[in-house]
Amino acid sequence: MTAPIPRDIPDLPAVPGMPALFASPVPATAVVAPYRRPLAAAYRLLVALVAAAAVTVDLFLGSPIRVLTYFTIQSNILLALVMIATARRAWTARRPVSPLVTGAALLYITITGLVYHLILAHASSPFAMTGGTVSGWQAVTNQVLHTVIPIAAVVDWLFLTAPGRLHLRMAATWLLYPMTYLAVSLGRGELILPGTPGRYLYSFLDVERHGYKSVLGNALLLGLAFYALSVLIVALDHARPNPIRHRAKTGFRLRPPVG
Repeated sequence: MTAPIPRDIPDLPAVPGMPALFASPVPATAVVAPYRRPLAAAYRLLVALVAAAAVTVDLFLGSPIRVLTYFTIQSNILLALVMIATARRAWTARRPVSPLVTGAALLYITITGLVYHLILAHASSPFAMTGGTVSGWQAVTNQVLHTVIPIAAVVDWLFLTAPGRLHLRMAATWLLYPMTYLAVSLGRGELILPGTPGRYLYSFLDVERHGYKSVLGNALLLGLAFYALSVLIVALDHARPNPIRHRAKTGFRLRPPVG
């Protein structure tokens, strides 16, 4: 004989907590096939080569140590290195470079172009650098480093880079380099004898001419403008459409039901 089935079955105790989900050992590339972007890689490599060539010409035309202290030269070198890295990633279908790095390079080269055209090369600006006529190869590299490369970097960001990768928390981090550059420039000026030509590289940082109060005020205004530009770049990065939509192939196919 079998035992009778009880009419009332007691409730089972609830399992404490939710069961943990284990991370899948299968990488995303096993499901979504990576794809190469040779056109983007070729464009970025071309931009890097042009920037590197212009910087090299400037190094031969002037004092290498002095040339390397300019924000323009440093921002172009950084952009060339980032372009080479992103070109390699696009060619080999690897993960993209960190947006913290690519966003910083984009911001600095944009600052280079805007400061030059709005402050240094503008005739009505009180800080216009009109100390001499630039001609020959120096005029060519001047336009390449301040106009061509910044525009090329913006074009790459708008048309060859996926949107939504930049974040507002990165904006403050990006400003660390301009702040460091300001401190180094002022310290460099203090180590050079007064009256020495080129003691301060940029007219709005010339303490000998404007005094520390005006220079620090200029630096504060520029810092706020740079932060606003950073926020604008992040906002546009999230608002712009995706220029590189790609229909990825998955590792499985769904078939219609039979019958």
